[in-house]
Amino acid sequence: MADQQREAEAMQQPDAEQRPEELEPETAPGAGLEEALAEAERKAEEHRNDFLRVAAELDNVRKRAQRDLEQAHKFAIDKFVIELLPVKDSLELALNTPGGEANDGQREGIEMTLKLLDTALEKHGVSEVDPAGEAFNPEYHEAMAMQPSDEAEPNTVLNVVQKGYVLNGRLLRPARVIVAREP
Repeated sequence: MADQQREAEAMQQPDAEQRPEELEPETAPGAGLEEALAEAERKAEEHRNDFLRVAAELDNVRKRAQRDLEQAHKFAIDKFVIELLPVKDSLELALNTPGGEANDGQREGIEMTLKLLDTALEKHGVSEVDPAGEAFNPEYHEAMAMQPSDEAEPNTVLNVVQKGYVLNGRLLRPARVIVAREP
């Protein structure tokens, strides 16, 4: 019976010569810790990637908002300028009407007013599109009619019916033109 007790005790105790690496993975000391460490590293990398993605998105939103703000400042006066263009057209028309000497004072006042308006428009980035003699460009010109011409090449602007205007590179109003065609 003593022999049976010794055998039972020997079976319960691991062999002193047996190393931890030789034990089953479940019983190896630190096996659970290695798995936990690997899981924590995976989660940390996942969180880092999420953080970088969110930071990049935030940077893109900030840049987009800055660009939108710059565009708003650059083109804030476009509606106002569009409302002023008929006034400028009327002043130019008044200068081009034939008048006598009695209207010299008025003509000088109109010229000065037109010069002030032109200066103010130029100061804020408004420029004229006056394409007389240039090739027809549908991006900046609106063809009102085509007229046969021996002097001008086909698809060039013969006459400008109404000037066009550009605000900081953006078309406000196309120039209305008469375009040459072959006779």
